Amino acid sequence: MRIGFVVMLAFLLVIAGKLVMIQGLDVGNMAEAAESQRTVVQKLPAVRGKIVDADGNVMAESILRYDITVSQINNAMPKYKHRNETTGEMETFTRDEGLQKVATVLGLPLEEVKKNATGTKDFNYILRDVSPAVERQVVALGVPGIYSEAVTKRVYPMGVVGGPIVGFLGADGKPLAGIEQTMDAQLTGTDGTRTFQAGKNGIIIPTAPVKTVPAVDGQTVKLTVNQDIQYYAQQAAQQQKQQYSAQWASITVVEAKTGKVIALADTDAYDPNDPGTSDPNDIGSRTVSSVVEPGSTDKVITASAVVQEGLATPLSEFLVPPTLTIGGQTFSDAFVHGTEQRTLAGIIADSMNTGTVMAGSKLSPEQRYDYLRKFGVGQKSGIELPGESPGILADWQKWDGRQQYSVLFGQGVAQTPLQTAYVFQTVANNGVRLAPQIVDSFTAANGAVTQVPQAPGVTAVSPATAQSARDMLEGVVTMADYKVVGIPGYRVGGKTGTAEAPADNGAGFDGYTSSFIGMAPMDDPKYVVAITVQRPQGDIYGITQGVTFNQVMGQVLRTFDVPPSTTPPVMLPKFYK
Repeated sequence: MRIGFVVMLAFLLVIAGKLVMIQGLDVGNMAEAAESQRTVVQKLPAVRGKIVDADGNVMAESILRYDITVSQINNAMPKYKHRNETTGEMETFTRDEGLQKVATVLGLPLEEVKKNATGTKDFNYILRDVSPAVERQVVALGVPGIYSEAVTKRVYPMGVVGGPIVGFLGADGKPLAGIEQTMDAQLTGTDGTRTFQAGKNGIIIPTAPVKTVPAVDGQTVKLTVNQDIQYYAQQAAQQQKQQYSAQWASITVVEAKTGKVIALADTDAYDPNDPGTSDPNDIGSRTVSSVVEPGSTDKVITASAVVQEGLATPLSEFLVPPTLTIGGQTFSDAFVHGTEQRTLAGIIADSMNTGTVMAGSKLSPEQRYDYLRKFGVGQKSGIELPGESPGILADWQKWDGRQQYSVLFGQGVAQTPLQTAYVFQTVANNGVRLAPQIVDSFTAANGAVTQVPQAPGVTAVSPATAQSARDMLEGVVTMADYKVVGIPGYRVGGKTGTAEAPADNGAGFDGYTSSFIGMAPMDDPKYVVAITVQRPQGDIYGITQGVTFNQVMGQVLRTFDVPPSTTPPVMLPKFYK
């Protein structure tokens, strides 16, 4: 008995000592541990930023929604207490009364809510995709085991209009294309938190403090794209594809003095709301990713180069034969003619390969290469879209006997439709090539606006040379039989282009690439419109983009209230005497 008494006394002393330690010396740590066990941290997801067009029209936005969930285990208690927010008094409710309140807020039958809330699961859905207002009402009821889970839903109000520009998110919320992908860092916000205390049964302790760190939503990305012009250009491109049963078509509209992309239209554009229904080949923008031989549109580079080097002027005289043999290579034109006394302007007006080679041969191969590079050929433009191709431009030292001449008229070199559009932007902008800009600014959640600066331009030729090039491009409209592109009241200039399209299997050619690129008004060019049609069917000489250019450029000039021309067109002679 004495031994037992001593052991019991020793045991009691140990317990007493432990109590003194806990309650007298370690109160803070124990309280902190207990609070830590009760603390629940709920993530408050940031809303992804919007993508809007130049006028603020929404092209992509995230809608904050909630899923109402339940822990069936924590909801099993027959009664619970909740503070009445009106009176401040604690009230007792039965489980069925609580579920009835939830059912009323959600607009569901009580039996359906009870079915979802009854069982042994720790997680189950009661109702998915409810508004933030409904979620707040449900949470305010304080029913044990009833929780909410924030989700966001990405929507694209403009659908296919600008779809390849905007891009889309995958099922896991990760950006997979377009501006969604390239501007993800700006669009993604910072999540917040809501910290509260709850008992083991999941009931929020009403007297405990609630700490909220608000989420910071993502920035709004404003584009340079005009919704109306984008829609019009997409419709026009689709019409070109259908009219000629083409593989695809592309239309680009550029503001000449800023390099801003006003429209970037691809045929068969996908709907970002449901990209899975589209052909995978249509995901992305062919305007920035597909490379084609530009054909005669690149003759403006050759003409500009010889003028810049002082080797010719628009009125320089060339005795152009029916066919030209040079360096063992023979070149001919798309029309039959005899030996003609042509000016350089006349050569460009009628798109003569023979005359272009005669003029361009005055340049060394290295000079030909350098000018192609100055005009942006063979290098990425830097547009803020994924999947851009640099095009194909072999080093001049690797050119074969024919390629050293064919590059002078846009063959033996490959460019994206976007790159070719900016060749003409360079001419329109007094010889300064600008990087394509499709993102205008970022607007933070607090309203602060960050303007995207314009990248420094590259001087390809002098303003005087660019003026000479514009005069020759105007001659294509005034001298050649291509007056269909003319717009009443405005001086217009441009250039056609036709090239062979390489077969996909690499065995020869199996079609053509047809294009027209122009600018207006020629007395002070404001906009460039570039149209490319890949593998149109039918007689290639009967295929034209002139009418479509007229319609699109006319719509652009009207939309932006561009004043009509006030000077007469430049009339350069095609022939010399």
